[in-house]
Amino acid sequence: MSTAAVALTDRFEVAGRAFHSRLIIGTGKYRTYEEMKAAHQASGAEMVTVAVRRVPLDRSSESFLDHLDPSLRILPNTAGCYTAEEAIRTARLAREALNTEWIKLEVIGDQTTLFPDNEQTLEAARILVKEGFVVLPYFTDDLIVAKKLLDAGCPAVMPLAAPIGSGLGIQNPTNLRIMREQLPKATIIVDAGVGTASDATIAMELGADAVLMNTAIAEAQDP
Repeated sequence: MSTAAVALTDRFEVAGRAFHSRLIIGTGKYRTYEEMKAAHQASGAEMVTVAVRRVPLDRSSESFLDHLDPSLRILPNTAGCYTAEEAIRTARLAREALNTEWIKLEVIGDQTTLFPDNEQTLEAARILVKEGFVVLPYFTDDLIVAKKLLDAGCPAVMPLAAPIGSGLGIQNPTNLRIMREQLPKATIIVDAGVGTASDATIAMELGADAVLMNTAIAEAQDP
């Protein structure tokens, strides 16, 4: 098969929407809006995650939203939430503020490591799915939790590679490999701690459909 043919068919899907880029990017930690916009364009990404807490309710002043390519699928996230109730409330706010049903669900369980609270995440996911949200949950690389989240109606799961912002790379490759083997049809997006291009390559070799990178790109000398 030719390279061109591979490029045309190489895609993954979330909730019926196809994405040809397997990189999801973020909006935080960039030094300037211009730097963020340039990095987004260079990445070729089609989806960008934004922290709902950073979204200005009063759109009269300039914000990072004014510098996002309109072709990007915005994926709001509930970063900074520590309970299911708080995450659900934040997701509802995102739906109103950004006019989207998509949400990257984050419910933090530990303030130091920012590891997720899987129980609270599952509770919030079940409620949000029933309310019509497209829920992409961040959770530890736990196969059983992944199965429960998929059973709850999440169209994709986002296991962490390492603590958020650590850049440590994939710490438990065996867990991700088992997850792919046990869930061959699931959309798996590796999230958090992916620090280098080689880390992303390893994630794909382990069977991930895509990776999310923010800190590694935004804090690079030349994003």
